Amino acid sequence: MKAPAPADSVAAHTPMMQQYLRIKAQHPDVLLFYRMGDFYEMFYDDAERASRLLDITLTTRGASAGAPIKMAGVPYHAIDQYLAKLVRIGESVAICEQIGDPATSKGPVDRQVTRIVTPGTLTDSALLEEKADNLLLALARAKGAVGLAWLNLAGGDLRVTEIAPQLLAAELRRIGPAEILLSDNAAEDPALAGYALTKLPEWHFEFDAGRKILLKQLGAASLAGYGCEELEPAIGACGALLEYARKTQGQALSHVAAVIPERVSEFVRMDAATRRNLEITETLRGEPAPTLFSLLDECATGMGSRLLRHWLHHPLRDRKTLAARHEAVAALGEAHVGIHKLLRRFADVERITGRIALRNARPRDLSSLRDSLGLLPELARAVPGEAPLLSVLASDLLTPTECLALLRRAVLEEPATMVREGGVIADGYSKELDELRKLQTHSGEFLSELELRERGRTGIPNLRVAYNSVHGFYIEITNAHAEKVPADYRRRQTLKNAERYITPELKEFEDKALSARDRALALEKSLYEELLGLLSAHLPALQRIARALAQLDLVACFAAASSVRDYCRPEFTDEIVIEIDAGRHPVVEAQIDPFIANGARLSPMRQLLLITGPNMGGKSTYMRQVALIVLLAHVGSFVPAKSARIGPIDQIFTRVGAADDLAGGRSTFMVEMTESANILHNATEKSLVLMDEVGRGTSTFDGLALAWAIARQLIERNKSLTLFATHYFEMTRLALEYKEAVNVHLDAVEHKDTIVFMHAVEEGPASQSYGLQVAQLAGVPKGVIRNARRYLQMLEDASLTRGGQTDLFAAGKSEPEPPKEADALRETLEATNPDELTPREALELLYKLKRL
Repeated sequence: MKAPAPADSVAAHTPMMQQYLRIKAQHPDVLLFYRMGDFYEMFYDDAERASRLLDITLTTRGASAGAPIKMAGVPYHAIDQYLAKLVRIGESVAICEQIGDPATSKGPVDRQVTRIVTPGTLTDSALLEEKADNLLLALARAKGAVGLAWLNLAGGDLRVTEIAPQLLAAELRRIGPAEILLSDNAAEDPALAGYALTKLPEWHFEFDAGRKILLKQLGAASLAGYGCEELEPAIGACGALLEYARKTQGQALSHVAAVIPERVSEFVRMDAATRRNLEITETLRGEPAPTLFSLLDECATGMGSRLLRHWLHHPLRDRKTLAARHEAVAALGEAHVGIHKLLRRFADVERITGRIALRNARPRDLSSLRDSLGLLPELARAVPGEAPLLSVLASDLLTPTECLALLRRAVLEEPATMVREGGVIADGYSKELDELRKLQTHSGEFLSELELRERGRTGIPNLRVAYNSVHGFYIEITNAHAEKVPADYRRRQTLKNAERYITPELKEFEDKALSARDRALALEKSLYEELLGLLSAHLPALQRIARALAQLDLVACFAAASSVRDYCRPEFTDEIVIEIDAGRHPVVEAQIDPFIANGARLSPMRQLLLITGPNMGGKSTYMRQVALIVLLAHVGSFVPAKSARIGPIDQIFTRVGAADDLAGGRSTFMVEMTESANILHNATEKSLVLMDEVGRGTSTFDGLALAWAIARQLIERNKSLTLFATHYFEMTRLALEYKEAVNVHLDAVEHKDTIVFMHAVEEGPASQSYGLQVAQLAGVPKGVIRNARRYLQMLEDASLTRGGQTDLFAAGKSEPEPPKEADALRETLEATNPDELTPREALELLYKLKRL
């Protein structure tokens, strides 16, 4: 049964279901978790949907409006695990809490939605991935541009940019949002496939409204000081983003105090294919390791790991910033060991600060923050001051003494997990709370004294005074002493072998003690809310400390990598050049020992390296290692090489590997050509381009012709620094026509029936491809290999019979010579070994000879 609409005679339902239906009508598109006692219940359609998604029991209880009520529920204490499962699959959940007192409510307890949990608005540590930012993004289109605004709600980081529509897929891959907000009349866009989408009315994205919302959030009169006033579509998106985040959290976003505009020119641009092919944070199979991120991530905190992920996807072009990072890495030296040891004792200050701002920080968040702030003086002393960046970080790590003093004064050393359990506020913080606690603490003394006194009065030696949460305080007497029970005892509970009683004196104490407990819990909750408000005044200082901790952690991580893995400091130059001596692929060298290091030299006079060699010889690894070394240099890390000298780089492009895009209806060859077209349209003389086996997805002649034409375009028009790997041996002639093209190869050595790959890059073209030997290594049946050898010999003989292969690129220069006469029948017979033929092969050969 579907949930009735409010207009469908809501009055016919029970009062509680009327309340539920009114609240559900306000949140029709999300699951509603409706608090009832110790459970969050779902009804009607929500119950059916939740039972499928969460694998929980669907039941039918009672009736409302003459129909059974379908329901499903989850325990309140286990809500986090269910929310985590739902947001992982892109679902949003409205949390409806009881805000009234059941004891004083005449009808249903007052309830209201206190927050809405969506994939992009997570702040709870149980729901967030520790080493990745959780981003909410909004996009708006206007005047041929796309405006983007995105927010890290857990950290308060708000950014905007404006891009051309064709760059949307690449930007989304760079940013990696968990949820995207867009207009409900937006056209379908393949770039949005695979993301959790939330559609809002179009007026939410209007520029004027967005500008007002953003100015109010920033407490500013103008956006000129933030450098984003002209980004109209982005500001419209920003307004929708902030309003949506505020509504889901049910309050203001006090920790969002600035907006940062990003310009495409700030970064070394990489499209979606390049980020995927270089396996920066995800392998080609979609796994988290082994990747560049998984290799480098030895950060001591989640803050450092998240910043590493961000830097890897945002390589900078600003040489000054990069030089400061490199200098800091060099200055740290072996100090990284002590710094990381200290940082491992720090909590996630960034996310705790966000939860304080959103008023959902838990007691142990505050105790962890207190302990972390207490470590700052020791950490600051451990930071060397030789590098300017390290000096800035050390000053940013100054202890906020007022904030630390407040936390030490207000929070117990080891507080309870939840405020509702009590035991959070420290003794001495509130005189009233201390008095209420004293009343509860001294109850044990009173009960012991009462028990001794009643034993003496009644003569019952095993009389016991005790308490439980159901019946309160009681005096328990076994049935053997029932005749000794005094007249002023009143029966409270009957057990199998005993009776439990209450006396006027005990009842008076119970009222006082229990009311003290309830009042203490209520007061503690009020004091905790007040404490969060007081801590909000320190948000800017806490955010400054969180940023400094993340940067220090990451720079120490880079220092550790350079020390342990023997990385070198890259040198930047204004010449258009890439010179790498003994470079290594950072990820592959961690998997293989020994790894053969190879250099690379690219310049306007050595613009395109034509790389030939056998499959599995290392061509793809060699090309990727050059790109990764360039990327790491522009992140601020040292690089895996003996030395590296790098000129200005604006973009990195890759056309590596081949795979069908079944969802997009594109074949392997179509994907290959689309990526190649993107490179040819956008690469410049400052771009690094990797092209791996272009043209292999179609027929030999078509593929070879395309590969030749693409290589020529890259040399003549784009003038990019290019690594071009190919199995078309004819391509090596390109070096004869263009002095900017150079042949290099990776060699292999044949030994009997096996092949040994040398993995060393040598000048000149390869001599052969060793395809059959690689197939044998892969486990292809020996019979197939024998037949392949036979057919290969026949093809080579036939080529010789025709006078050799025609020069495919000599058209227009001279006509090819006519093929020489030869006895093909005799050649075929000489190449045949009758002893190795199966009956079927012999029959096929007979037919072939007949045709010849």
